[in-house]
Amino acid sequence: MRIAKIIALIGVVAMTGVILYAFAVGNFTEEGNILLSMPWGIVSLVDLYVGFTLFSAWIVYREKSVLRSVIWVIFMMTLGFFTASLYTFIALQTSKGDWQRFWMGKRTPGK
Repeated sequence: MRIAKIIALIGVVAMTGVILYAFAVGNFTEEGNILLSMPWGIVSLVDLYVGFTLFSAWIVYREKSVLRSVIWVIFMMTLGFFTASLYTFIALQTSKGDWQRFWMGKRTPGK
């Protein structure tokens, strides 16, 4: 579980860095228009949002409240895998070494 935590933290740090970089030097509207004008740009965005949706389904499955699920999903859809890395790290921390609890959250049998 320690390696998984390290990987999740690396994801949080890497995504924080690139998001800050993009906001500092990029132009979201112009670059988004360019990306959407290319077939592989569209494929990449669809691929990305399919991944976001699948990850969000796991969040909804394991969360205790609808409100928390909705908040996490909104963050997932806007901040992407920064959110996934953070959520994964928190889930690893709160599972206390129990992989079943990590994957299933509130649905863990006997919990």
